[in-house]
Amino acid sequence: MEATIQTIFLLGYALYDQTHRLPEHIREATHRLMVCRTSVLGGHVQACPDGHFKRHWYNSCKHRMCPLCAFTQVERWLAKQKASLLNTDHFHVIFTISDELHDLWRLNTRVMGNLLFKSATETLFELLGDPKHLGAKVGIIASLHTWSRKLDLHPHLHCLVTTGGLFNGEWIASSKKFLLPFGIVRAVFRGKYLYYLKMALDREELVLPEGMEPRQARNLFNKLGRRKKWNVKLKETYSYGEGVLIYLARYLRGGPISNKRIFSVENGNVTFNYGREQVKLISLPIQTFIGRYLQHVPLANSVMVRSYGLYHHSSKEELACCREILGQPPLEDSEFLDWQALWQQRSDEQPDCCPVCGKRLITLEIIVPVRKSKTLPRFNKDPDMAYEQAA
Repeated sequence: MEATIQTIFLLGYALYDQTHRLPEHIREATHRLMVCRTSVLGGHVQACPDGHFKRHWYNSCKHRMCPLCAFTQVERWLAKQKASLLNTDHFHVIFTISDELHDLWRLNTRVMGNLLFKSATETLFELLGDPKHLGAKVGIIASLHTWSRKLDLHPHLHCLVTTGGLFNGEWIASSKKFLLPFGIVRAVFRGKYLYYLKMALDREELVLPEGMEPRQARNLFNKLGRRKKWNVKLKETYSYGEGVLIYLARYLRGGPISNKRIFSVENGNVTFNYGREQVKLISLPIQTFIGRYLQHVPLANSVMVRSYGLYHHSSKEELACCREILGQPPLEDSEFLDWQALWQQRSDEQPDCCPVCGKRLITLEIIVPVRKSKTLPRFNKDPDMAYEQAA
């Protein structure tokens, strides 16, 4: 049995669905994960005109949490971002909220996520706009991640920031190894985030955990404001920032864990690697794994990656000025990458051609998608039979 996210959900989601009340956006995500590239979504039958080869090609679900659908979308985003990246070093800052706010986060993911973007980027613009540090307008690409390597809740924001910026039409460069002092960044970020949380509480925009009164929430915010253990990481500068950009792209789509990290699905347990430079294995019951995975499904229309400053779409003239100063050509619209071109970058095979004679495949039949019912399919049999069950 192949160990994949799809296999895990085909085996365990039916029971999980019976024992948990799930919001519609999570039910939609699980449905699409389970039927991706199966006859449920339709597709077509292709064959060699000379009869050498025939295949069924099923459609993808294209959900942002699906690891099977991630590659094409990620590569398109990455190509666009690389084209607009300024020819300067970048540094990488990671902002993490206190774990004592996790219960609030679960009930207010959209509000608290927006405040994390707002607090982190305001901190960077305020400090880097100060002549003591840089005194210029920088470019920022920020990406929200909500998971740890073990899939626990761990909301944090990765920010890719130019080490120089624009001021009065001139490029201000910095040669510092670390562009900002850690202690100041942490203090300013902590103050801003807690300030905006208190404002949201006063406006009754926060849903509080059961049993928590507004007074208790305010006391919690005050207590956290006196603590220094807010995790802010300032990494060393990176040449051109492409390495960090690739890291951010890796988690743009496809969910919090790739199929490559899953070692086995056996005896009701999922074993996966949570190590970085060396393999470290952890085994979780399928139900626990599914619960951890689903807590990271974003709400509909959530924007998980945002651009600010010189990289914001409203700063095209300033970006063009920076590119000219840094010796880069004017930014042009990037060419749309179709999946065939991306396939050829990864393999010598021609996906639309017969592997025997090389002739282009012809379509023999269109497979019509199965009309989706209001009730999601429950898969409780062998996963090899689940596709037929879904159809």
